[in-house]
Amino acid sequence: MKAESMNDSKTVTQEELAELRKMLDPLIGVQFDILAVPESVLLGLEPSQVGTMVGTLMDSCIPVLHTIPTTEQGKEFPNIGITKHDGILGNREGYPDFLHESGKRLELKLLFVDNPEVKMKKPPTPREPSARLTQKVTVKNVIPDRDVLLVLAYQLEENKQRKGYYSPTIMDIGLFPVIECINARDKRMEDCGGRWFGNYDTPTILSRIGKEKLKKNEKLNFSTYGRKEEEGLDFNEDTNFGKLKRIPYLPLQKFIALHKQKN
Repeated sequence: MKAESMNDSKTVTQEELAELRKMLDPLIGVQFDILAVPESVLLGLEPSQVGTMVGTLMDSCIPVLHTIPTTEQGKEFPNIGITKHDGILGNREGYPDFLHESGKRLELKLLFVDNPEVKMKKPPTPREPSARLTQKVTVKNVIPDRDVLLVLAYQLEENKQRKGYYSPTIMDIGLFPVIECINARDKRMEDCGGRWFGNYDTPTILSRIGKEKLKKNEKLNFSTYGRKEEEGLDFNEDTNFGKLKRIPYLPLQKFIALHKQKN
């Protein structure tokens, strides 16, 4: 299935994003005291492993930040108007994550920022950040004028109350219209020769066989797809689909570049 363009639909405006940013600004600088990792433990952890823990933590904590401790003693954290959304997909990874009092629906993604002062286990080869807008987020369930991608850039900093322990600390906030991001994501897939199978069910890329057939102007098989090259089909499921670093939406890429990861 060819992705349908939603560019003519009303989307979240830059003015709305700026207003939302003001309401979410208190998040910047927040240090999550409930996750404090000893330096000795960090030496055995890769950033991706920490990211899994932090992602689960922030997803659960952000809607109730005003009720849990941060490292600012005696400082009451303001209620920023975020509540947990039920998730229209009805499962553990339902979309979207949060509902804001402004009426905007927020999908949370995290961007790990390397802190050169924190010693961690480094992977043998550079790893691409795994945060992504998956195939579960499509034009079928996105509300163009309400849905916002909330990207929190965070890094590990020494806990303000416990020396030798490190806690995730929010450094910056990026806000982007979800519809613009998925339009760019889907266009990239199609420009690379891929396509949706089903009703926006499975994103695919051309297999090696498919690429060779395309070069020879041979007819492609659009009836099915595979998961491995060994299956010998013209299309394979795209296992990297939706990774934020691969979505060619310029404002998003500028935000990622601003916090370029060195791990």
